[in-house]
Amino acid sequence: MGGEPRPLRADARRNRDRLLEVARTAFAAEGVAVPLDEIARRAGVGPGTLYRHFPTKESLLEAVVQERVRRLVERAQALRHADDPAAALVTVLGQVVEDAAEKADLVDTLAGAGVEVRTALATDVTRLHEAIGHLLVRAQKSGAVRGDIGIADLMAVLGGVLYALRNLGGGAAREPVLAILYDGLRTSGAHATDPPAAVPAAAED
Repeated sequence: MGGEPRPLRADARRNRDRLLEVARTAFAAEGVAVPLDEIARRAGVGPGTLYRHFPTKESLLEAVVQERVRRLVERAQALRHADDPAAALVTVLGQVVEDAAEKADLVDTLAGAGVEVRTALATDVTRLHEAIGHLLVRAQKSGAVRGDIGIADLMAVLGGVLYALRNLGGGAAREPVLAILYDGLRTSGAHATDPPAAVPAAAED
């Protein structure tokens, strides 16, 4: 009988969430070579618990990347009705760039293992594009962002920015590259020297 997977019990869900949290932190700080048994130890569970949720390292890596994309979707959706639409758009784009810098090694590892990341994350990536598209339209209606670009244009440019930052090594190079992106989004009436506004931290969660 094919059907939806049975929902996890509360304790199993807590264990899975804890494993993902520990793996996300470990991979970001130490790279993807951290052994699964070490992740289980740090999470305070036995190796058997980890392997029940994630039978292979690739399945854990995929889950970590998927969780990151879903968090970006949630952040973008939380800003759907922000008072300053342009600031909301800038905030989400900045978060995408920051997150991409952390997960590049994970994506590379999945690709090397034969996992088609685009297919595995298709639904969540589509939701992220839709959420950013909503912010883009609101920012355009506010008059702060040029109206002659669509979400496909924005994501193509953002992809180029991510590629450039990856080759430059990110870090100190991030701010000037992002400034170019933000300047390119502004309407002609906005001053290029105006720094992008920031959304209050409370609005991001």
